[in-house]
Amino acid sequence: MGGTEHLTVQREGATLVLTLNRPEARNALSLPMLVGLHDGWLEADADDSVRSIVFTGAGGSFCSGMDLKALAGNGMAGEEYRDRLKADPDLHWKAMLRHHRPRKPVIAAVEGYCVAGGTEMLQATDIRVAGESATFGLFEVRRGLFPIGGSTVRLQRQIPRTHALEMLLTGRPYSAREAAAIGLIGHVVPDGTALAKALEIAEQINSCGPLAVEAVKASVYETAEMTESDGLAAELTRGWPVFDTADAKEGARAFAEKRPPVYKRA
Repeated sequence: MGGTEHLTVQREGATLVLTLNRPEARNALSLPMLVGLHDGWLEADADDSVRSIVFTGAGGSFCSGMDLKALAGNGMAGEEYRDRLKADPDLHWKAMLRHHRPRKPVIAAVEGYCVAGGTEMLQATDIRVAGESATFGLFEVRRGLFPIGGSTVRLQRQIPRTHALEMLLTGRPYSAREAAAIGLIGHVVPDGTALAKALEIAEQINSCGPLAVEAVKASVYETAEMTESDGLAAELTRGWPVFDTADAKEGARAFAEKRPPVYKRA
């Protein structure tokens, strides 16, 4: 199991938990964090015993975005990882899920600050839970920067455009309740319980057929920008083979026998 000094990797049953672990900097992005995230996503994809991923932050914050001190020329922590970036110049975008989509469901568990790059990574997750005091926002324009992690493309596809443009153009903070009201997050829970709620959702997913879960997720993203007729055709191509799997037959038997199914990804 991987991880770095700024990214911890743990198993909770069939769930892989990736935790941003730089609480003294509100989990601002660092090279060790990006390398750890990149490797964590790949580990989850490669391990068939992993059925879901929970993405969270340590120390009461999710992520406060880019390390602005480093951007200003003060050096970024973890220079020893620079060779990884040289070997794969796209590594940071894959880590931030701009250029990579895990095949397993990703559930975000947010406490505290989830702003700038934090909100950008959030948009690449599938299900989102936040504590009541969480703060969201894309602050880049206030600092003369551009939210280049994907927000000008993704945000308007996930929430109404008027809300997306207000968030992008004002750079103001949003409370968890406001973020839920505009559809950016799905659950608001008492502070300190976001991870527990995310793990609860993950366990519900883990009890389902893994081949079906992965095919459903893939179909949703594949068909998002298609016409209805093209999307329905693509759905059949993606979904019909699932019915011919051993897992599908096991699901039917388990239902008939009134017992929990035992799926084997077959």
